[in-house]
Amino acid sequence: MTDHTPPVNSGSLAALNNVMGAMELTSTLQKRGPHLPNLGCIYGRSGEGKSYATIFVQNRTGAIRVEVGESWNRRTLLRNILRECGINDPRGSAADMVEQAVMLLGDQPDRPLIIDEADKLVDKGLIEIVREIAEATQVPVLLVGEENLPNKLLRYERVHNRVLDWFPAQPCDMGDAKKLAKIFLPGIEIDDALLHDVLVKTDARARRIVTTMNKMTEWSRASGVKQLTPDTYAGAIFTGEAPKPRGRLNLVKNGRAA
Repeated sequence: MTDHTPPVNSGSLAALNNVMGAMELTSTLQKRGPHLPNLGCIYGRSGEGKSYATIFVQNRTGAIRVEVGESWNRRTLLRNILRECGINDPRGSAADMVEQAVMLLGDQPDRPLIIDEADKLVDKGLIEIVREIAEATQVPVLLVGEENLPNKLLRYERVHNRVLDWFPAQPCDMGDAKKLAKIFLPGIEIDDALLHDVLVKTDARARRIVTTMNKMTEWSRASGVKQLTPDTYAGAIFTGEAPKPRGRLNLVKNGRAA
């Protein structure tokens, strides 16, 4: 949801719907029976908290987690996986690094491998590298991406057929919003009517809700208002839309435009 969050109660985070879904999917992969596939897929709209949920999974399970960059190639992917495995300066050919990754990951078969922004690997034709590592190690592998990720994986039948289960990330509901308010509005009360308004205007996206709550905290500190309602709160709600540019101001002076 955000990379700059304050220290929070992990129990509160664990109760968020998408965090619970990511944890359940991870547990399903870890407890699967012999000969069952070891890939799971988490997908959904941008800003719904997928990445944060997988960071929570990483913290709880000790998972190896990489977030794919736009400029990555196969060597970049493998170097980052090996760095997360503890190799400071990965070297060798792509094939050499695959072997190293297989050896290191295979030593802990219950330790998940999380590939965030997996769409980019599919778009670049690199997803087969992840399949190769997954098949050789049999560790739980989570592929995380945008809502079209399942359709993109259809182009790679050997990957798609190895997905044991799918978890579509969910928009926040009022329960999630209240839990986020406890975390990101410390010492501030927000009533249900305003919280519902936040849900609607942010399109129920966790990142926008958290951004709004950060704005609410700043506004509350500046105004001294600690009980937020539609009538008392005069600050912004982050909708994701850019502000409209101001039109030209025509000044009239002595009957002539200035």
